[in-house]
Order: sequence, then C-alpha cells, then structure tokens
Amino acid sequence: MIDVFWDERVLAHDTGSGAFETAPSELLAVQELHPENAERVRNMRSVLARGPIAPHLRWHAGRAADVAELETVHDPAYVASVRELCEAGGGRVTATTVLGPGSWEPLTVAAGTCLAAADAVLDGEARVAYALVRPPGHHAQPAQADGYCFFSHAALVAERARGRGLARVAVVDWDVHHGNGTQECFYDRADVLTVSLHMRHGPWGTSHPQTGEADEIGRGAGEGYNVNLALGVGAGDRTYLDALAEVVLPILRRFRPELIVGACGQDASCFDPNGRQNVTMAGFRRLGATLGAAASELCGGRLVLVQEGGYARTYAAYCLHATLEGVLELTEPALPDPLAYVPDDPSRGREGIVAARAALFPFWKL
Repeated sequence: MIDVFWDERVLAHDTGSGAFETAPSELLAVQELHPENAERVRNMRSVLARGPIAPHLRWHAGRAADVAELETVHDPAYVASVRELCEAGGGRVTATTVLGPGSWEPLTVAAGTCLAAADAVLDGEARVAYALVRPPGHHAQPAQADGYCFFSHAALVAERARGRGLARVAVVDWDVHHGNGTQECFYDRADVLTVSLHMRHGPWGTSHPQTGEADEIGRGAGEGYNVNLALGVGAGDRTYLDALAEVVLPILRRFRPELIVGACGQDASCFDPNGRQNVTMAGFRRLGATLGAAASELCGGRLVLVQEGGYARTYAAYCLHATLEGVLELTEPALPDPLAYVPDDPSRGREGIVAARAALFPFWKL
C-alpha cells in the first residue's frame, strides 16, 4: 500500500505561457504553456486514480507549511522575499522560474504536503508515502530559487526526519537534472546522504553554479556524503540501473539510513521535452522497485517520495504509474508502455558511473 498525499491548491500556481520556459515571443502565433504547468500534475493524479494500481493507493489531504517549517532549510530573508514577490504580483525570479500573483499559497501547500507525507511515515501511519505536488523543489537552494523550484521539498523532508530524532537520512534523486538545491542544503553534513542521478548538463549561471560532477563530494564533515552520477545524454534504462547497482546501493548499505527520501521525477523519460535520457516505463518500474527494496532492507520499508520534474504531459504520468508499480513490488507490469521505442544501449552514459566510483572510493571503497 502507498499513501498518496494531494492538495488541489497546488494547481493554482500559474506559470503562464511563452516560448516554452522563456517569456512570450512576438514571433510566435501560438505561445506554449510553461513546462511546469498544472496539466502535467492533473494527468498524474488521473492516471493514479483511474489506473490498475488504484486499489493499492490510499489518498490523504495535504496541508500548507508555515514559515517556521520553511525556515528549517531556507534563510528567513529568502522565504520573506518569495512571499513579497507573490504579493506584489509575481514575476520571473530567473530566466525560467516564474511566480504568479497567487503562488504563495500553492508553494506553501506543496511544501506542507511533502511534510505531511513525511510525518505519516515517521509516525508509523504509513510505510511508503508519496507527495504529488508542484512545483518541484530540488533546485531550490537555501537562499536561491531556480529551475522552477522555490522550496526544497526533499530537503525539508530530510530535515524533518532529523529533527524528529532519526540519525541518518538518505535522499536519492533521479530527476533528469542535478539536484543542486538538495546538495547545497546538506553539503557540509554527514547525517544526510544526498545522491543525484542526472543527465550531465553542468552549471547554468549564477543561480546554478554547481556542476553536478562526481568531484562534488561534500565539504568538511560532509565530505563523501554527496554523490553525483552525471550520466551521458541518452543513458537509458540499463545505465540508470547499473548506476544504482554499482554505486548507489553499496553506499546506502554502508550508510544505513533510517529513512530514504526519493526525489521522484520522470523527466529522464524518452519523451520529455526537458531531458534526453531515454528512460522508459520499464526503467522507471525498476527504479521504483530498487528503491523500495532498499528501504525494506535498510530502514524497515520507510520511504517518502516527493514529486519532482516530468514535463511530457501524458507520458510522465505513465512513468509515474510505472515507478509506483515498482515500489509496490508488482511481479508484472500493470500498464503497457504506449510510446517507448528507443533501443536501450547499455554502453551509453557509463562514464558517469566510472567517475563517481573513482571520486568516492576513498570514502566508501566502491
């Protein structure tokens, strides 16, 4: 059984339209929805509610986070600045990251719904909880919004678990982009292990200076506790699964987390406009199964999933369903893949695995 936390108020965050994620263009007859839009999440909710795993899901109401909760990982002045910009009518915080005039409540509801999912697991009311929220959070640093993200949801969940007495928490992020915000929240700490599997893309300016490369391993007490697997473009199912088997699982077994947080994005899919990683429903099913099995082995099954990216408005929903099929340990696919056809080349993207193993060998003896 998976406990799903949902609050329809997240749909009210309006990112508008333009030339994909940028401002409207006078050259275009028809502008395009910003990729981080409400429709993508409506489809995710619909597929879960109508699909074959529906009997395995229990739905719960989300809630809003209060300012004090947001400040457990974010600078107070930054939190205040986000609220003030919303109240002033919104605007672009970075070239791709948009606030609407009514965004404050949806942003706090997204964060609070993730915390509600975390509390359900920490209270023993749920074994696996999933927060279906938007916007995503893993690019949000303590004092910097970016990549559609304003509050760092996976980091909030991990910090909540630490605040409630857990000694060690692991965050495993398979969104197609580097989880730089989560990394930044815990870069000098050894109590939260942060792992990011992502397409190699490097930094993208002052709002995202982190490279996401294997040599970003943490600082001071956190050295060795930040793991980056920068996988080459088009990596595919097999390379993602190899990265888990050869790097992530050995480190998790040595770290022995008391809770695993999954930053659950579907933008590594073969049809996502924001990623080129060729992961299919079968790959997502195996990702979910691997993380669920790791939670069962290492921390009594305690797993909190928070929704991150996934911008193919139909296929992302199918890939989410497949991910949760894996977590549920279903022996056969419950939904067929309606689209995937890209051949899986297991040699593609492996340089990121080799680099991560080399960078982390002194700490984890991989």
